[in-house]
Amino acid sequence: MIPRLDCTTPGANQRPRFPVVTNRIDIAKKAPKVYRAMIALDAAAREGLDEQLAELVRIRASQLNHCAYCLNMHTVDARKGGETEARIYLLNAWEEAGDLYTAKERAALRLTEAVTVLSSHEYVSDEVYEQAAEHFGEEELAQLIALIFTINAWNRIAVSTRKVPDIR
Repeated sequence: MIPRLDCTTPGANQRPRFPVVTNRIDIAKKAPKVYRAMIALDAAAREGLDEQLAELVRIRASQLNHCAYCLNMHTVDARKGGETEARIYLLNAWEEAGDLYTAKERAALRLTEAVTVLSSHEYVSDEVYEQAAEHFGEEELAQLIALIFTINAWNRIAVSTRKVPDIR
C-alpha cells in the first residue's frame, strides 16, 4: 500500500507542507539478491580507502542526493570514527571552508560532486579527474570512484523507498 501524501496548498499565512515521509518497500526483504549484491559491492568499494575520507565522500553524496537516511547513518559513523563536528557541519560548504579539509579530501569531494551530479551540461571533467589522480594512485582512484557510485546507488534506494532515518 502506498502511503497517503499530505501536501496542501498553503494559505497566506501557512508554510507549504511536504509529503509525510514513510517507508515504502523494504528492498532487503522484497529483492534480497539485489540487496546482498549491494552489500558485497559496498564492501568491495571501500577496500583500501581511508575510512575517514570515505565517510566524508558518503556524507557529501548523500547531501547532494537529499538522502536523510544515509546522511544520518554516515554522520553517526563519521563521529564514531573520530570526525569532528566542524568538519561534518561544514561539509556542505567545503569549498568555502579554507584548509579545514586536506587537498586530497578536497579532490575527493570535487570528484564526488562531479560523479553524483551528472547532467547534460555537467560531467566529470578532465580537470576534476586529473586533480583526483594527483592525490590518488590508480588503484585507490578506482576504489574511490567505486565508493562514489556505490553511495549514489544506496542513496537512490533509500530516497526512492523513502527509508526513514534511524535517529539515535
